[in-house]
Amino acid sequence: MTTQSWSLLGIYLAVLFAAIKPLGLYMVKLMEAPRSPSLARLENGLFRLCGIEREEMSWRQYALAVLVFSLMGCIAVYALQRLQLWLPLNPQRLPNVTPDSSFNTAISFVTNTNWQGYGGETTMSHLTQMLGLGTQNFVSAAAGIAVAFALIRGFARHSAQTIGNFWADLYRATAYLLLPLSFVLALALISQGVVQNFSAHQEVVTLEPTIYEITRVDNTGQPVTYARGDAIVDAVSVTAQTLPMGPAASQIAIKQLGTNGGGFFNVNSAHPYENPTALTNFLEAMAILLIPAALCYTFGKAVGDTRQGWAVLAAMTVIFVGAAIATISFEQQGNPKLTALGADQTAGALQSGGNMEGKETRYGIGASALWAVATTAASNGSVNSMHDSFTPLGGLIPMWLIQLGEVAFGGVGSGLYGMLAFALMAMFIAGLMIGRTPEYLGKKIEAFEMKMVSIAILITPALALLGAAVGVMAAGGRATIFNPGPHGFSEVLYAFSSAANNNGSAFAGLGANTPFYNGWLGAAMWFGRFGVIVPVLAIAGSLAAKKKLAVGPGAMPTHGPLFVTLLVGTVLLIGALTYIPALALGPIVEHLILWSIS
Repeated sequence: MTTQSWSLLGIYLAVLFAAIKPLGLYMVKLMEAPRSPSLARLENGLFRLCGIEREEMSWRQYALAVLVFSLMGCIAVYALQRLQLWLPLNPQRLPNVTPDSSFNTAISFVTNTNWQGYGGETTMSHLTQMLGLGTQNFVSAAAGIAVAFALIRGFARHSAQTIGNFWADLYRATAYLLLPLSFVLALALISQGVVQNFSAHQEVVTLEPTIYEITRVDNTGQPVTYARGDAIVDAVSVTAQTLPMGPAASQIAIKQLGTNGGGFFNVNSAHPYENPTALTNFLEAMAILLIPAALCYTFGKAVGDTRQGWAVLAAMTVIFVGAAIATISFEQQGNPKLTALGADQTAGALQSGGNMEGKETRYGIGASALWAVATTAASNGSVNSMHDSFTPLGGLIPMWLIQLGEVAFGGVGSGLYGMLAFALMAMFIAGLMIGRTPEYLGKKIEAFEMKMVSIAILITPALALLGAAVGVMAAGGRATIFNPGPHGFSEVLYAFSSAANNNGSAFAGLGANTPFYNGWLGAAMWFGRFGVIVPVLAIAGSLAAKKKLAVGPGAMPTHGPLFVTLLVGTVLLIGALTYIPALALGPIVEHLILWSIS
């Protein structure tokens, strides 16, 4: 790594850690009813207007509320896409979205995945972007935070039958956390040049014409050739360019803060209208991990021992820092095949400069690789570079971070409850090693909890690996794998890993906007989200009902280096045993081919 990359990583972590405690303390207060009389009256009035009961819920009621709310969101987003041609705020008169793409996108945004098989500026109207996708950016993130709150209550309470009220948690996370933070970040982005308007796309005259060649075709679409068989090529000169417009800044702010990741424009955060400067790049990358990291402190404070939160945060940080150093290093090594071109000075210069393919020159390798790690360590999915163009091992690390369950630092809410599931698994393993009933935070970990933990941890690998197998075996899946060999397999594996773990980023060389992939990836996103949430809520309900045990002399401390090491080891070991065989068929063999002497 270069000095610049070390400095960038250090500054990034320093700013992130400086914000953790104040934001974490603020979120502790969000778990309870507001103390301000005016806010309490407003909340009570809104709940009465919506017919919402204020009583706390059992875990089954909480889970049912999450599922029903998400299903209604899917229906609403699907309908908006299918009807957008006849709805307002569509200055480009964009047509209705196809049924399979609408299905996939509706599930994608409701599950906080934001997988996109379409170009935003050429597919979605302003109304669909705001009312459909933008709204789900808020409420899907808030739903994840609500589930994390419920699990925290499960650890903090004892002999209780309830874990909170989903509607109250959803409202408070949206109104008091996500909206204010998004408003501030959106203003900062607008000040740097991110677009925010309701205009139609603008046609402008370029300073210089763009000249390129195209093959002439006949009325049937076949190439026209000379008598000797060579295709006839025509030169085309373009002097105008279409500049996309729209309410981008507001959606970009919440896509990062809510670890959503869906781009307003097709190239996501590599687009200068989404991410124009080094400052916006830093702010947006910081926003990705801000809430997930702060929730660790919220957890420690809520359970009455901040050391517990710092321990979980330390485990996340160890994984994140290791992944960042590895990815930046692999990308800065560059492509060894360039040096094989001989003594060509240009090739040598490109090699020494690292792998810049697919990266914006205004960010460079360090900022691009750091973003790739942040977006895949969280369930964000936004990109400021093309992951498909990373070196084999440089692309392996982001893919593996997704496959680990995105627990370092994870999505808003989902990162914390995912890591706590691993914490229960780690303590269960520790209990087996020392021959005593495992405990965590004074709660016995028994058969029911371990069954739910097993489901929560194994559901996403099952979806990812089985989905990838179907993708490379079925004709519909193979039809749009445009890169042969191990890289094509990596693209399919990445797609299903991203969908099942609700990330949303892609290797992007795969033609995924087809009925086959829209359907299968949509199913993976839905079950990957709620196949984890429901077991986590079941764990919360079970733990809340348990009595809190006094700490005995044989209890293992869960706030020190030993526990952090055990937790990190559990995450990495499960990830290795589950995914290394599949990764060996993709990026690992591709790396061996790239670096082979022949």
